[in-house]
Amino acid sequence: MAIDESRAFRPINIALLTVSDTRGPDEDTSGDILAERIKSAGHRLANRMILRDDADLIADQLRRWIADEGVDAVVSTGGTGLTGRDVTPEALERVKTKDIPGFGELFRWVSYQSIGTSTVQSRALAVLAEGTYIFALPGSNGAVRDGWDKILAEQLDSRNRPCNFVELMPRLKER
Repeated sequence: MAIDESRAFRPINIALLTVSDTRGPDEDTSGDILAERIKSAGHRLANRMILRDDADLIADQLRRWIADEGVDAVVSTGGTGLTGRDVTPEALERVKTKDIPGFGELFRWVSYQSIGTSTVQSRALAVLAEGTYIFALPGSNGAVRDGWDKILAEQLDSRNRPCNFVELMPRLKER
C-alpha cells in the first residue's frame, strides 16, 4: 500500500451485514472483526445487521442501504460458498448496476496464500449498486481478515495510491 500522507483521510459510512442461519450477535465473530477494523481504520459503522440466508431478505436490506444517503459502502460476511443455502451472490445480482470483477479475483489470489486451492470454493465478489459499493466476503474469520487487511483497508483509504475506491465516489452516479 502506498499511502500518500500529504492527502487527507476521508472516512466513509460502511454498513455491515452478516449472512447466517446459525449465528446470532454473540456468535458473530467475523462481523465483530470487521466492525473493529472499520472503526479502527477511521470509518463510521453506519449500521450492522444479521440476516438469515435468504436472497429476498438480503436484497431487500441491500436496497434500503443503497437508498440511504448515509451509507457509502456495504461489507457482508457469509453466504458466498457453494451450498444450497449460500445465496449472497444471487442477492447482489438482484441489486447491482455494475460488477467489480477484480475484487473476487484478487480475493481468491490473496486467500490462496492462506488456504491454498480451497479458495476455489469461495464466490466472494463486489458490485456497484446505484453509487454504493457492496463487498461480499466469506463468513470465516480468516477470510474477513484477508479481505479487509489485504484489499479493503487499502481501497477504502482515500490516501492510497495510485488509486482507490473513495476518490471515485463523487463520480459513481454519472451517466
